[in-house]
Amino acid sequence: MTRALLAALLAAAAVPANSATFAITGGTVALGDGSQPIQNGVVVVRDGRIVAAGDVRMKLPPGTQVIDATGKWVTPGIVAGFSRLGLAEVDLTASEEDGGGKSDTSGAADDTTSNGPFNAAIDVVPAINPLDTTIAVNRADGVTRALVAPSTGKSIFAGQGAVIDTGADMEPVTAARKFQFVELGESGASTAGGSRSSAFALFRNALREASQLRRYASPVQSARTETSDERDRPVIRDPNESRLYNGQRNQDVLLTRYDAAALVPVLQGRQYLFVHIERARDILNVLALPREFPGLKLVLIGASEGWMVADRIARARVPVIASAVNDLPASFEQIAATQSNVGRMRAAGVKVSIGMIDDNDTRNLFMERQYAGNLVGLQKIPGATGVSWGEALAMITSRPAEAIGMGGEIGSLAAGRRADLVIWSGDPLEGSSAAEQVYIDGVRQPLETHQTRLLERYRYLNRRDLPEAYRH
Repeated sequence: MTRALLAALLAAAAVPANSATFAITGGTVALGDGSQPIQNGVVVVRDGRIVAAGDVRMKLPPGTQVIDATGKWVTPGIVAGFSRLGLAEVDLTASEEDGGGKSDTSGAADDTTSNGPFNAAIDVVPAINPLDTTIAVNRADGVTRALVAPSTGKSIFAGQGAVIDTGADMEPVTAARKFQFVELGESGASTAGGSRSSAFALFRNALREASQLRRYASPVQSARTETSDERDRPVIRDPNESRLYNGQRNQDVLLTRYDAAALVPVLQGRQYLFVHIERARDILNVLALPREFPGLKLVLIGASEGWMVADRIARARVPVIASAVNDLPASFEQIAATQSNVGRMRAAGVKVSIGMIDDNDTRNLFMERQYAGNLVGLQKIPGATGVSWGEALAMITSRPAEAIGMGGEIGSLAAGRRADLVIWSGDPLEGSSAAEQVYIDGVRQPLETHQTRLLERYRYLNRRDLPEAYRH
């Protein structure tokens, strides 16, 4: 049976259907908004959306399917704050690689290239493979959505990232071209020729080149939309479409017209800008960029030394998707790394969520819940700074969604949100707990993976049917 056919059969078998109304009762319900768990809570779902959740007392409509979760925990699905999910498979040899990405798998990265002509214009969506085995593995452990970013190649600009779901179907994209990803730390400096100053100069030059472009329009349209402020011009929803900007450009441009056009939504504030930086000085440099380009919607990625300038980040109201438990000086830009980084930033008022950049960011996104549990445990260590249980859960559910303006759609169990939820065997921030049921848009998902199918295949084989090497 082909993988595509198997996925289709599994999707067809998923229940309840999108149009079903069902209620999960009797469990410990955590809303994912930072609040504490609610004993004997209820979650009601209709047509793929949350109707009510928490300490709910309401009359259920006739025909409602009731799921008893007594002794279980019910939470929103995990939203992977930063990942390369769907872009690379398991480890392969160098000859099998499709791209030059810096994904943790050292395998078939399909998100960017070191030799192609484009960088900022790269749209990650065509490269996402919903049948990657990594998606099924993470879905089986409660990951329902992921922010997927391309990796940098020959430029500090990696391209445009997307939000996807992990459902067992062939349509994974929730929001395409949601953000642009740029490297401005140590990695960006290396790409730019070995200098952070060069990386920032390249970044500023790229946005200036983008500001020179104008969207193509007829003379009548041009007269009607003429404005001196690039942010007021119509945005190209898909910068990779054939209708590109028509404008006079300098002779010494460094970007292709495609790449420059892709940066116009960033300049206008219509597309989020994810910036990977780790050290405190780099963070301050990035926070100063809106003075020059006031339309930027920044999101800091990594920020291992963020605690040192947490007050400045909080004042700038820039969200952070942090590496949760960096506590070793893995590089010179992480000298001040500490496990208390996230807790200290949160205590200073920074909106923090957890991501996985350069840390199993393709295969093991489910480890985010372990990291969140570690942050809770830090509260008990003298001198360390952790976070509450409710806030730790929010950092892997609603906070990453809020960082990219999708908090009203995903990440929490609130009325009107997409019905992405998980029924756990126990406290989801405990490593011993397992996801027993996973729903995406109200549709129950299969939890089979390549590994579980192998287990079932060989578990009860007669010894004579085993391969020769397994008979001894």
